[in-house]
Order: sequence, then structure tokens, then C-alpha cells
Amino acid sequence: MIRSIIIACCFLVMTNCQIDPRIGYSSTTLYPKQYQSVWVPIFGNNTMERNLEFMLTDAVIKEIQSRTPYRIVGEHIADTQLTGTITSVELQTISQSRITGLDNEVLLNVVIDFEWLDLAGGERIVGKRHFSSSKLFIPSRPSSEPIEIGQFAVVQQLASDIVDLMQASW
Repeated sequence: MIRSIIIACCFLVMTNCQIDPRIGYSSTTLYPKQYQSVWVPIFGNNTMERNLEFMLTDAVIKEIQSRTPYRIVGEHIADTQLTGTITSVELQTISQSRITGLDNEVLLNVVIDFEWLDLAGGERIVGKRHFSSSKLFIPSRPSSEPIEIGQFAVVQQLASDIVDLMQASW
């Protein structure tokens, strides 16, 4: 009896898996299969925050390498190119100390424009303007977190979100 229930459950699970993820569950990759490689030049930076473009480029490359089937290669042998520009970096005070008046919690908001291009046809695969992410850091005591903690967190979130958008649409 238990054996037949297990077999029935396995059958149901296997019949619900589809090759095309738009139809049902799928065990295939969510990333477009016609591409094998990505070239990621250093992101541009139109703000006064220095080194943020290097941190973001590094985070995007590491996310692509760890989560996608694509290889990171140079400009002349890549199938695709992922470019972007940091357009805005803002600090927003969330709370202040009633005693000192200093900021307790600060939200770091970073806005970027990015594009993923097919180099063979020149077509835009995916891209977003005014794409943003925010992360909180605590510069006051006892945490005394430097702004680099907030920068690291927001860059990691942006990189993860960009790679999420590289997935094929359902």
C-alpha cells in the first residue's frame, strides 16, 4: 500500500516537470541557452562615490560565475556584453539619536542603468534604467559601521538582482 502511494507520488511529480518552464515545473536552466559567454567591462560611475563601480563590477562577475552557465571572457571572444553605469548614490537618514542628534540608521540607495547585449546581432537581451537597491547601515555607537558596510551590502544586492534579470522570461 505505502509502496503504491510512493510510486503514484513519483509519477505525479515526474509528469508535472516540463522542458518548457512556461508550461509547468522544469529542471532545465532558466538562462538563455544560445549564449555561452559574457564580457563585463568596468561599470561607469556618474557620482562622486569612488570605487563603487569596481565593487559592483566585481560582484556582478562573481554572481555570473556562481549562478549562471556563462563564462566570463574578454571582449573579442564574448557572445554577450553586460554594461552599466551608476547614476545616483544617496544617503537617507532613517533615525537619529534623541540625545546626540547623530544618525542612528542610514539607508544607502544606489541607482544604476544597465544593459545586456547580444554582440552577434547587436540586440538588447535585457536592460533597465533607474534600477535601484537600498541597504541599511548603522554608523552610530555601539555598531559604528563605516559607510563601506552599506556599500558592500547594496552592491551585493544589485549584483544578485542583475543576474536574476538575466534569466529567461517565463
